Amino acid sequence: MDDTGAPHLAPWQRTAAGAGLLAANGTVAPTVFAEMSALALETGAVNLGQGFPDEDGPREVLDAAREAIASGVNQYPPGPGMPVLREAIARHQRRWYDLEVDPVREVLVTAGATEALAAAILAFVDTGDEVVTFEPSYDAYAALVARAGGVHRTVPLRFPDWAPDHDELRAAVTDRTRVILLNSPHNPTGAVLDRATLELVVELAHRHDALIVTDEVYEHLVFDGRHVPIATLPGAWQRTVSISSGGKTFNTTGWKIGWLTGHAHFVTAVLAVKQYLTFVNGAPFQPAIAAGLDLSHTYFADAAAALAAKRDVLVRGLDAAGFTTAVPRSGYFAVADAAPLGASDAAAFCRELPHRAGVVGVPVTAFVHPDRRDSVRTLVRFAFCKRREVLEEASARLASLSRRRGADARRP
Repeated sequence: MDDTGAPHLAPWQRTAAGAGLLAANGTVAPTVFAEMSALALETGAVNLGQGFPDEDGPREVLDAAREAIASGVNQYPPGPGMPVLREAIARHQRRWYDLEVDPVREVLVTAGATEALAAAILAFVDTGDEVVTFEPSYDAYAALVARAGGVHRTVPLRFPDWAPDHDELRAAVTDRTRVILLNSPHNPTGAVLDRATLELVVELAHRHDALIVTDEVYEHLVFDGRHVPIATLPGAWQRTVSISSGGKTFNTTGWKIGWLTGHAHFVTAVLAVKQYLTFVNGAPFQPAIAAGLDLSHTYFADAAAALAAKRDVLVRGLDAAGFTTAVPRSGYFAVADAAPLGASDAAAFCRELPHRAGVVGVPVTAFVHPDRRDSVRTLVRFAFCKRREVLEEASARLASLSRRRGADARRP
């Protein structure tokens, strides 16, 4: 027992509890993503649950990886990352955002964005420190904060516009806040934080001496306008660690090549932790992602446009099936309310959906702390980062929900 009389949790149990996966008997439940993917395999349903593409990335990137393997780039790369990739990341930050980044001292290559997030939180968050995020949020955030011994504070994003309340944000950030963790473009909602919100975060970080850590993996998948990194705002650079990866941009999620940029003393602190996690990874994939970052503006514009077209296919299908859908402004996912279809529990609805319509989604409750799930209890996230024909098939299957509901309404 701890000082409050609650059962003492081992570090691994605390991690699972942070993600909402620790059962009362101390066992760890599988993630909802694993559960729904298994259900898709079992039923033959179209899997729109997990956010990975079913098409390969650009040929230039894939060919660069093959060439690196054939050329013997198969051993440990340097701890901070291969110079070719760190230099490409620095060029990328300058090209897109006018950020001058030193590739030697201010760039760190990681095993995906998740390792960068883990290393940053473990580097800066100590027992009792508070970390503020918006919620719903990527499930790794809560787990990592819990493992570090921190306290997770949240600011709600509400369906369907997902705009944060600035007064709630001001109330959440206090002198106990060590990190404000931003995810924009946002998973799972597809929201993009506006400039006023970003400016308020910078103001609060200065007022309360907090660090800003960002998750920007969908930076090139904004459908209207361009991504604005918070590090570009006045007063932000000196207290911001920016994190991204190549997986979403280049359809190479399995390569796990991520990075972070920031002031040299932040990068040094994160490296001190990161080098004892994976040490290094993905040697032949690092020059390949470097090649991707140097692709023309046309590639990035076309990739976003193609994904926006897929979004529209899925949103039309969800609307036709009877859902109420929030149109995402970015990313891989659309969130839809299943309440018009009679749902009162998104998790139960998602478990039934493969049998009823042959499609898999995931409940948004998986991205919200158990004590705060009422506001999202009927919301479902669907991935549209799939081939167009897969999305059209899913839409056709989902249409059966509307037909069945119409038939039920006509039944005397």
